[in-house]
Amino acid sequence: MRDTELGPALAARLAAGDVPALEEAYRILGPSVLAYARRHVGVADAPDVVQRVFTDVWRNAGNYDPDRPLGAWVFTIARRRVIDELRGRPPATQPLPDSSVLHAAAGQDLAAERADALAVQGALAQLPAPQRQVLELAYFGDYTQSEIAATLQVPLGTVKARASRGMRRLAALLTEQDES
Repeated sequence: MRDTELGPALAARLAAGDVPALEEAYRILGPSVLAYARRHVGVADAPDVVQRVFTDVWRNAGNYDPDRPLGAWVFTIARRRVIDELRGRPPATQPLPDSSVLHAAAGQDLAAERADALAVQGALAQLPAPQRQVLELAYFGDYTQSEIAATLQVPLGTVKARASRGMRRLAALLTEQDES
């Protein structure tokens, strides 16, 4: 971005609703706004974000204070449009790992480990679905509790409560299996 080209004269023309001023601002700031948008929303969606940014610049040109830096104002709008784009997307989902496949560690008795894995798998199957899902993500997906909360779209406290209850119930179920 060339600061000399973004001077008060261009800003004043833009604030006055001068179409060539918008074109000039787009020529100067467009590539930087596009690079910013690509970095945050990806190559495919970046041109749409840039179009919305400069549409907003034009619509709000009368509200722009030409004494303030034009680039900062445009990038504030760009930041808002990027956030809008990201909020409008469905949450990223990841497939839950298959808890039936537990790998044996090198050098350990494979049969004993498989028996333990089957016992854990059986006990997990008896847990309520929300508790089971949290435990599977934590232990088989290696997710943090914050990542689980984001993935399941539930509060962090809910994840912690489900994990705690699930672990207590899982321990009780495994103890019952050992005693029988």
